This record gives sequence, C-alpha cells and structure tokens, in this order.
Amino acid sequence: MAKLLDEYWSIGPVGIPSRLVLAPMAGVSVQAFRRQGRRFGAGLVCTEMVSSAGLRHRNKRSSEYLRIASDEHPLAVQIFGSDPALMAEAGRMVESAGADLVDLNFGCPVKKVTRSGSGAALLEQLELATRIVASVTEAVSIPVTVKMRSGIEPGSRACLELGPLLAEAGASALTLHPRSARQMYGGRADHSLTAELAARAGVPVLASGDVTNHADAVGLLELGAAAVMIGRAAQGNPWRLREILSGSSYEPSHAEVVAELVHFMRGATRELGERRAGGLLKKFYGWYLGHGRFPKPFKQQLIGCATVAGAERLLLETVPGARERLEQLENEPIGASETALELPISLYGGG
Repeated sequence: MAKLLDEYWSIGPVGIPSRLVLAPMAGVSVQAFRRQGRRFGAGLVCTEMVSSAGLRHRNKRSSEYLRIASDEHPLAVQIFGSDPALMAEAGRMVESAGADLVDLNFGCPVKKVTRSGSGAALLEQLELATRIVASVTEAVSIPVTVKMRSGIEPGSRACLELGPLLAEAGASALTLHPRSARQMYGGRADHSLTAELAARAGVPVLASGDVTNHADAVGLLELGAAAVMIGRAAQGNPWRLREILSGSSYEPSHAEVVAELVHFMRGATRELGERRAGGLLKKFYGWYLGHGRFPKPFKQQLIGCATVAGAERLLLETVPGARERLEQLENEPIGASETALELPISLYGGG
C-alpha cells in the first residue's frame, strides 16, 4: 500500500500525524517557527542543534532557553558532540525536559563543529559513531534518531555503510541529506542514496534535501522514504507545507502574509527578547515578503526599522487588512503547558 503524506506513522512509540517533518535549522528553528510549522501541517518539528558540552557546562554566554509547549508535540531536540558519555548525559537532559525524540547530528559540515570530531566528521568514524548511538540509546527511554549526510567528500557512499550500523546500535530512525559535507548546499541531493539506505537500514529513513513540492515528496515516499524533511522551502513560507501535503498550489494574500509574519514576530520576541529577536527577524522579513509578494524597497524599509515594534507598526499600517487575521491568530488557543528547556542555542550552522 502506497504511503500518503498526510497519514499517521510512528518512530518507535512516538506517533506522528503526517509524513512531513520540519527540519532542524540553525538560527531558524526557534519555538515560533516550530509552532507555526505544526499549524501548517508538519507532523514532527525539530529544534536546531544544541551542543552536548554546552548542556553540561551551562555557559551563560552560549546558553539561552528553549521552551517546549504542548502544541509542539511531537518534538525532536537535536544534539551534537563526539564524546559518548557527554552525549548520553545530554540525551538524559533532553528526555527530562519533555522532548519526544533525541536526534543526533552526524551531518553538520561547518568547521567549528567538524574540527572537534562532531557532526559530519563522524560519518567516517564508524566505531565512535556507533558508540555514541549506543550510549545515548542506553541512557534514555525515548527514541534516538540520527541525521547525517552521504559522506565527507563528493561521491562518498559512507552513509550506506554507517546507517545500518547505527540502526543496529539502537537508532530508531535515520534522516539522510544525500549531499556530502564538502558540497554544503551546492549541487543536487542524490536521493538514489536515500532509496538504497531505506532498503538496507531496517528502520524508517527520512529524506532531506531539495524537497520543494508535492511531486518531490511523493516521489521520495515511492523510493522507500518513511517521511520527508522540509527545510529552506518553509523559511518564511509556511504555506509551502500545506502545498506539499495537498498537492494544491496556494498564494496567500498580502493580509495573510503580514498577519503570519507579525504573529511570528511576537512569538519570537516573547521567546528571545527584543534584542535577539530583532537580529533574528531581519532575515525572516526578506523570506516572508519575497516570492514576489512585496516590492524590494519595502523589504529594505522594514529591515531598517530600529525595533521589532516599529517593524510591526509599519507592516500593519501598510496592510491594515491583516489586523483581523492577526487577531484570530493571537486568540487561537496554544499549548496549556510549557516546559523550560535549559538548552544552549547553537552558535553553529546546521547539518
């Protein structure tokens, strides 16, 4: 029986209401982004990667707090590191904070991460990589998953050897972004590797990379993927998630775009504070207002606003029709319970 994008599936005991997963992205996957993704159809959402060493040391410079709200579940918290004991300790902290899954980053290509032996550096360290998975799996009762790339060098097929070993070590699911670490985000993702891994791994394999439409997603399910992970396509464009799920194109009105953006701005500001949110939101302004929706000078005017409140004022003055939709969004019930996660936000790039 063919898999459907909008059908229920599971990773271990964790039920997931659709086969669309919102990717962990550094500097993007804040709580406001994750909550929005769930509203628009993502069955599973993920935090950006968090340092296992940072979790232990609680360094004030690198530590900020993420929160889990009940409307985010199911949620995966992604951690990175190269010390099995530290990763196990971090996994226990993630579980105690209320996450549904602990995801291990074996794919980040950024030098700050790989030079410490973490991220994509583990793709060719089979013994260490399997020890990390075994250590975390033994330390927690929630499922452990791993996100990885195809290998370090272009043309590498390291994932096909490593993936089954990680499943044997206890990983409940694997996500493959089939680009090499050296490729970063260049070229095309080679999803023939995804199909091979799905046939070999013995656990669900999630497909990540270059999924931008319904046909892409359905094609990956037909290749054997259990689910598809959406990353850059959803940045400032949550409507894309619904398009991918339904196969029907949809162009939001200016009022809808502004209402969603302002709602996101308010959520990010509550979460991060005015100063941090102001820095984060500048890239989101371009993402939301792009796609030919608003003229470039208006985007630049918005980016030039000194405060988040000033940017909100400009948006609502320009598109006053957004106020009604915004009021609806603000009055929608959210999760009744929130759990503080004392997790340092990653300073590094995503995998």
